[in-house]
Amino acid sequence: MKNYLKLVSFELSRFIKIYIALIVVTTVSQFAGVFSQSRNYAATVNQTLQQESFSLNDYFVSYPPLTFINVTVSGWFIIPIIFSAAALVFYSFFIWYRDWFGKNAFIYRLLMLPTNRINLFFSKLTAILLMVLGLVATQLILIPLESALFNQLLPDYLRYNLSTQTIISSSEYLSVLFPDSFIQFLIYYGLGSLVLIVLFTIILFERSFHLKGIVFGGLFGAGTFILMLSPFIIQTKLSPYYLYPIENFAIELFLGIVISIFSIWVSHYLLNKKITV
Repeated sequence: MKNYLKLVSFELSRFIKIYIALIVVTTVSQFAGVFSQSRNYAATVNQTLQQESFSLNDYFVSYPPLTFINVTVSGWFIIPIIFSAAALVFYSFFIWYRDWFGKNAFIYRLLMLPTNRINLFFSKLTAILLMVLGLVATQLILIPLESALFNQLLPDYLRYNLSTQTIISSSEYLSVLFPDSFIQFLIYYGLGSLVLIVLFTIILFERSFHLKGIVFGGLFGAGTFILMLSPFIIQTKLSPYYLYPIENFAIELFLGIVISIFSIWVSHYLLNKKITV
């Protein structure tokens, strides 16, 4: 356990500068979006009132007040989230391949450490998951702060006040990051963990067998994908209502656990038997 925790800390430290940069960029961009959207909306309202000779009541008959949800669908808000997600997806590959880069491949030093090699797998997986949850937690902290700034920048008659929960549930993007229930949280992030586990196994296939490994890894990935979809494929052949939703969930949960265990076992085998130093 001690060696595993050291490896997790090591993996986090290797990405910490870029990780902090992602948080800073997200924070600056979203706060800039709040300021920009608020000021632009206030200017638009004033300009329309002057040009059309509307009263304030007449204006709101045709145009609704601004809400923070309008801010969450702007590029200022969404693009840094997408960029951070893309960076972590890229790092899911890079976290393995960088250890093979250079003349003195660092992976050989890692494999010679006095610890079970599967700890390398778990440490990289844990590091990615911690970084994902860290970005999600950061966003959860930012939303009420940004909402408070939004309320300060606009007078009451130009906006609707919304709670953080309403903002999240009304946003197509934020509702994915922050599911409504704990069960949905487990489903979304459990599925993400499963994808990472399978991806790591595919990478180890490629590292073990090179060109043949690409084929093996592709077949492994395709097989797990088809297996996860098999209950829905079978159900469409029989009847859309052949299984209750809870039965579908139980089957998918069972398949996800089986695939995860099998992927970890395959990765353990490849690390110990096929990747040598």
